[in-house]
Amino acid sequence: MIRALLDRVLPERAPKRREISAASHKISKNHMSRNAVYVCERLQEQGFEAYIVGGAVRDALLGVIPKDFDVATNARPEQIKHLFRRAFIIGRRFRLVHVIFGDETIEVSTFRANKKDEVEADATGRIVSDNVYGSQSEDAIRRDFTINALYYDPNRELIVDYVGGMKDVAARTMRVIGKADLRYREDPVRMLRAIRLAVKLKCEIARTTAAPIKKNAALIRNVPAARLFDEIQKLLLSGYANETLAALRSHGLAEGLLPLLDLIYEQPAGQRFIELALDGTDRRVREDKPVSPAFLFACLLWHEVVKRWQAIEARGEHRIPALLLAMEQALDEQRETITLPQRFAGVTREIWLMQPRFEQRTSRAALRLLEQARFRAAYDFLLLRAAAGEIEQELADWWTEFIESDPTIRQQLIDQRQRAQARNSKNKQRERTRGYNSQAVGIRDAREEREHVEALQDDESDAQSHDDDVAIATAGETTGTAERRKRRRGGRGRAKKRAEEFASSLDEAASSPPTASPAKEDHRE
Repeated sequence: MIRALLDRVLPERAPKRREISAASHKISKNHMSRNAVYVCERLQEQGFEAYIVGGAVRDALLGVIPKDFDVATNARPEQIKHLFRRAFIIGRRFRLVHVIFGDETIEVSTFRANKKDEVEADATGRIVSDNVYGSQSEDAIRRDFTINALYYDPNRELIVDYVGGMKDVAARTMRVIGKADLRYREDPVRMLRAIRLAVKLKCEIARTTAAPIKKNAALIRNVPAARLFDEIQKLLLSGYANETLAALRSHGLAEGLLPLLDLIYEQPAGQRFIELALDGTDRRVREDKPVSPAFLFACLLWHEVVKRWQAIEARGEHRIPALLLAMEQALDEQRETITLPQRFAGVTREIWLMQPRFEQRTSRAALRLLEQARFRAAYDFLLLRAAAGEIEQELADWWTEFIESDPTIRQQLIDQRQRAQARNSKNKQRERTRGYNSQAVGIRDAREEREHVEALQDDESDAQSHDDDVAIATAGETTGTAERRKRRRGGRGRAKKRAEEFASSLDEAASSPPTASPAKEDHRE
């Protein structure tokens, strides 16, 4: 509390200026861009102060070849623009001048002061307007890190240091100028820049600089989408993208920066795919080969597209319309945090949309695909998918051979592919037929086996019935014989008795006199 009160009551002391000669810092203007040196010389000829400042000086001191060159001067933007033929004033928060030399752009800024009563900030403390001009010492204090606040005069070949940047360069330490918590609130992008530079330059982030990052990570959501995309582009194209993304995750900055990143890293296949993509990009950056942010974003968002694609197809949508819908859903969700410029979003869509077409290897389809403007990027994307195990390696190998062959060989490859497809179709048909036949044979065998079992059961039943019938017949025959014998004996006795009775009646009739039968009545009486 006492310190805060003293800071408000007592005026801030001006930082002490320290000059380091060429004999001590071991760099020369030959390490710098000739155009940046010319801009400094031109401004100094007109009576202004002018220094090469920031990353170029820092990289040269650390043994890294400088690529981007910024100039700081006490001249106002309108005065700077007047001195150069191709100069343009840009920027809202900071008014800068871009001086164009062919393919190279030198960014020239005016010394600024960090006067809180003249600076516009939003509710979170982020500075939205800071066009307050000041001296070189004030400009040094308002810069982000000590190693970025070194000024190099190419004419006298000396370095001017106000904040101890030379000491931190020697120790390879990233240290924020001032209070880290306040500086992150003024510009949340400084948290991303600290991690990116620490990884790229193999520096250690000072404890007081690293500690507030996780606490203030949510402030990233307050950064304008266009500015955040510029910082992410630098991060991905730094040559150390894989390591930088891992460092962002460890400091709690991945969520809110790329919301789909955590989801992707939870999937082993997705993680492998992204690591391969970033490794390839890092290798191309280090070899000074061209790279495309559109290709990187296509890699980062691909597995989210695939997940949505499969879900939409499962609902009954056709394959290509399902892919188109999945693409737009993934890009719309990403726009909530990072605005992908339309020129990049269009290329990303083309890369995704060409993936199903690689499966069509007929003559016309293959040759038409080869003529597409984004074919090379889509082909590299296909190779990544094969390397990650997402698709068969045979498909990638076929296209590699197709690209590297002359037209005659290409036609032969297409013919071979068509013959292979025909053979596969015949084999599948044969397998289906064999399956049907096997099924029919199985059914027939099952039926025969069932009939055989039933026949055996019938035979056993018949045998049992026969045995029962024999037993019954035998028992019946024995009983019938006895009955017949009994009936036969009874019949013979009755016949003999009837014969005796008949004979006796004949004897009686012969011995008795005849009797007249009664006469009928005479109707005449």
